[in-house]
Amino acid sequence: MDNFIPDIYAQSIYTINYQKLKKNGIKCLIFDLDNTLVPYKETEPTQKVKDLFAVLTNDFKVIIMSNSTKNRLRPFKEKLNVDTAYSSRKPFKKKYKRIIELYRFKEDEVACIGDQLLTDILGANRMGFTSIFVNRLAPFETIPTRINRSFEKIILNKLKKQKLLVKGEYYD
Repeated sequence: MDNFIPDIYAQSIYTINYQKLKKNGIKCLIFDLDNTLVPYKETEPTQKVKDLFAVLTNDFKVIIMSNSTKNRLRPFKEKLNVDTAYSSRKPFKKKYKRIIELYRFKEDEVACIGDQLLTDILGANRMGFTSIFVNRLAPFETIPTRINRSFEKIILNKLKKQKLLVKGEYYD
């Protein structure tokens, strides 16, 4: 169960203490796309995401990593001027390893931000990255994600009983 416990739990990408991450040696931020940055049905970044990324890219290497296709990520790559890793197959390690090799980061220099325990948090924790869990943005999700959410609900209930992770009780 430890691999499902995030290092940080924030309400959203806008409530994360990025300066604290920088102070703690984080140099790379890997964001999930769907329901972390934008709702699944959005096809491009909002102005609020653009504004946040404009600030973050001054201090961090910012990458969007998603299990979605290259075509899904293309408008975000272009409009946010960041790198992307598509068809990532999170929580498997292959794309994570490729990112740290390509950009020459150490495991303790990377933080991953996402809304799913079974993909984003598990993947980050398996790599030894700082894992940051955020609430999902919208209720609509694809069928594979809905299946993951049913397992996630079981995990969240177990973690809640152990007082290790309780929805709505944020920490950093």
